[in-house]
Formats: sequence, C-alpha cells, structure tokens
Amino acid sequence: MRIIGFSIEWPKLEQDEFTTFRFQRKDRDWSIGEAVQVRIKPRSKGGGIRKGVAVIMHKENKGIADSVTIKNTEAVADGFPGGVPEMWRWFIKSHSPEQLAQPLYKLTLKWANTILANKHR
Repeated sequence: MRIIGFSIEWPKLEQDEFTTFRFQRKDRDWSIGEAVQVRIKPRSKGGGIRKGVAVIMHKENKGIADSVTIKNTEAVADGFPGGVPEMWRWFIKSHSPEQLAQPLYKLTLKWANTILANKHR
C-alpha cells in the first residue's frame, strides 16, 4: 500500500472525507479506488505518524501550474485560509520547479473505516 504524506497535521484530516492537491507522479499516478496509508511527516526518522487508511474516491485534473483552475473555496477547504495565493506560496516553497510543471490533481479521500461503517448500516 502506498503512502500519501502530509507535512503537517491539517485539521481537514479529522473529517470523514477530505481533499488534497497532488502533482502527477512519475512512477504510478494516484487512481480512484486506491487505498493509501495516510502519514504525517512520512520521511522523518521512524516513518512519521500513521493516521490510518483512506481510499481515493475522486480525482479531478486541475491543469498545469500556468493554467490551474483551483477556486478560492477549494484552497480554503484544503487548509489555506488565504485562498489560492497562500496555496501557491506553499507549493512554490515545498516543490521543485520540475514538479510544478506536472499536472495537478484534486484528490478526494475517505477514511476506510468510514466506508466500512457505512457498509454495515
């Protein structure tokens, strides 16, 4: 199972369903229905903090850096109160120019335990 990492423990991770923006991967891109292990600071000593398993429910192409179609409401929901400008400052700080040239996706994830609980109702 692949890891989807977060550098900080965003409040959105407390919701049953949450979104995150990710650039296209070179090895194998994210896919709908894929179960991923959510971790905080996965590259830190000890592998970071394991939050649980989530499933990618939706994947929306948002374009490439010079023509991205992120709405302010999406940026705020993703954890950036300053909207799109604040989100882009974060991306520029945390990603290489090569990564910023890749397609950007909005992923909607749902915690696996929430999915299982709904199936047993």
